Amino acid sequence: MKTRQDAWSHEEDVVLAETVLRYIREGGTQLAAFEEVGNRLNRTAAACGFRWNAEVRKRYVEAIELAKKQRKERKRALEMAKKLQKENNAATLLPSSENISYQGSSPFLPASTLTLEQCIAFLQTLKHDYEQVEAMKKENERLKQEQVQLQKQREELQQKLERLEAQQSTIQEDYEALVKIMERARKLVLEEEYGVPPAHIFRMDKNGNLEHIARS
Repeated sequence: MKTRQDAWSHEEDVVLAETVLRYIREGGTQLAAFEEVGNRLNRTAAACGFRWNAEVRKRYVEAIELAKKQRKERKRALEMAKKLQKENNAATLLPSSENISYQGSSPFLPASTLTLEQCIAFLQTLKHDYEQVEAMKKENERLKQEQVQLQKQREELQQKLERLEAQQSTIQEDYEALVKIMERARKLVLEEEYGVPPAHIFRMDKNGNLEHIARS
């Protein structure tokens, strides 16, 4: 049973974003993406969906639009490929007499030929898909660089925290030493008020430190 309640790290957000974008590009559902991420990160699909809609999605607006365009291009390319395959199958199933009437006297001509417009459209689709892939590679590289920078900032903040903790420890020690000195001074004052002559008396200098002076 998945019951994680800890905060999301940057690495987990990146995994969530990359998975959802992949499902969008490939025509899958976001619910399926949340389930995959949940299995990978040991979180519930509901928690992944809430994180995506509340925090992560707003950082990837451009990437989402790009993924949707890729999905449309992918769908169009698949439909074109199915159409061409259907035409080829239909031409192959024609009677031999009809094949001869279309093909002429040579038996070596293909059963169906592509038009110039179809070739151009197919090549344009390939070019567009290639450009989309290159754009996603650049986006992925940008996310990796951002992850490295965030990791560096995290390390710097950790070092700063350690320095502050060390300073706090030093201040605490100085404070405890001052309290001991003040307690000793108080005891000497009480001894003096009750007629017990101390060997020395103390006074506070301009810096707030106690110093002892010989009695005259």
